[in-house]
Amino acid sequence: MGNSSSALSSSSSLPIDSAFDLPSPLPSWPSGGGFAKGRIDLGGLEVCQVTTFKKVWTVYEGGQDNLGATLFEPSSVPEGFSILGFYAQPNSRKLFGWTLVGKDLSGDSLRPPVDYLLLWSGKSKKVANNGGETGYFWQPVPPEGYNAVGLLVTTSAAKPPLDKIRCVRSDLTDQSESDAQIWETDGFSVSSSKPLNRGTKASGVSVGTFLANSSNPTLACLKNKKFDFSCMPSKLQIDALFQAYAPWIYFHKDEKYLPSSVDWFFSNGALLYKKGDEPNPVPIEPNGANLPQGESNDGLYWLDLPVASDARERVKGGDLQGMEVYLHVKPVFGGTFTDIAVWMFYPFNGPSRAKLKLGTIPLGKIGEHIGDWEHFTLRISNFSGKLHRMYLSQHSRGSWIDPSEIEFQGGGNKPVAYASLNGHAMYSKPGLVLQGKDNVGIRNDTGKSEKLIDTAVRFKVVSAEYMGGGEVEEPAWLNYLRHWGPKIDYGHEDEIRGVEKIMVGESLKNVFRSAIKGLPNEVFGEEGPTGPKLKRNWLGDED
Repeated sequence: MGNSSSALSSSSSLPIDSAFDLPSPLPSWPSGGGFAKGRIDLGGLEVCQVTTFKKVWTVYEGGQDNLGATLFEPSSVPEGFSILGFYAQPNSRKLFGWTLVGKDLSGDSLRPPVDYLLLWSGKSKKVANNGGETGYFWQPVPPEGYNAVGLLVTTSAAKPPLDKIRCVRSDLTDQSESDAQIWETDGFSVSSSKPLNRGTKASGVSVGTFLANSSNPTLACLKNKKFDFSCMPSKLQIDALFQAYAPWIYFHKDEKYLPSSVDWFFSNGALLYKKGDEPNPVPIEPNGANLPQGESNDGLYWLDLPVASDARERVKGGDLQGMEVYLHVKPVFGGTFTDIAVWMFYPFNGPSRAKLKLGTIPLGKIGEHIGDWEHFTLRISNFSGKLHRMYLSQHSRGSWIDPSEIEFQGGGNKPVAYASLNGHAMYSKPGLVLQGKDNVGIRNDTGKSEKLIDTAVRFKVVSAEYMGGGEVEEPAWLNYLRHWGPKIDYGHEDEIRGVEKIMVGESLKNVFRSAIKGLPNEVFGEEGPTGPKLKRNWLGDED
């Protein structure tokens, strides 16, 4: 783009020009342990989060919404701490981010680089940049036995001073990979980074910096060598965190199949079936104490609704007023963050609907299944107790939402989420989300209605393995590892062919088929869903 476009763009106000913060100040968390103390010792390397930045360079095109991106240097770095890398963010969102800075506690955890490698500059590129300034991206060249964990950006062709940044001793680092793309131009791209190995037992620590696709070798992340859970929240602190951030969930006005507590489901006639003894199902005790425990999902057992038709229909509708949510609390990023995975149980998942251009048609029994588990996850900084992101499950996938894109309830810090009609996928905004393309696919309709819950009203911590010592007693139903619904053949191919008969053109049919294939198996009644402990995110990450 030409200079006139650049001048016009640089004079326009962008979301990144203002900083975002949570609507309400953080409360004072209950005292105890190392949670929310501001600093974490990774084993000779102390780190803290910096959330204030000095703008270095802005580009006004490319990236999200073609609005460009801005690169920042961490500012207000505490005395004795060193910068490990710069921060980057798309211009399409308000500024809300962090990077880690480090303090050497062992005497040899940090070293300055021996040189810099120029990865890219905008000098020869026609990009709409900040007042004609050119951005230069530099990768530190570490001394032997050390790794770089972040990049620098300048507006000068001169190499940065060697004492501008620090490299980290190799045994305090781990492999990283790119996360979300921030900006791209002519084959050069910038993305956020995350540890390659993630999960409850992984020690990789996110630095909060960014990667460039030309980084060679790929930048490392940090590693928590002192992974002792000392900075994880206590039970009292978990309760306080959830009271502060527990979302409000809105259901569609036409939703017939609402959530319930697990105890209510059991107490209202749910039955346990055993293969080979199908004529003799067993009523389930209210706390699930008579459910088979542990072992594996061998197909020998499954749950079902009551046999009597009136009881069956009543249980399908759930019990919104008495429902409760179930919290699984776990360490992520080497114990520097806490994930609170919030599980919701629905006795029944309703039928799907398809959008075909201007029309909507029901898909028969496609989508129906018994025993539907959905979840969302709150990712919280163990440095401060601040909400970092929220994950919303959407059928077999999901998406992370940054706080600046979250709707908050009533001016407080409680996010709002929307459960889709019949399918119960979770979204951050009301309206229609279509699984498909070209105005053809599976409908996910959401909206505000009088059917809503404040998840803070009734919640129970059902698992926090890092605590040990039986501080959190897991309910029997959590360790029931078989199906929560029966295997049923709905003849979905007949349903699909029936829909295709009214479609005109093979391209339309192919788009519809592609959308159908993206649905999980239980949607077709091929198998009942499994409980939370068999989901990939129980021990792993959400993505």
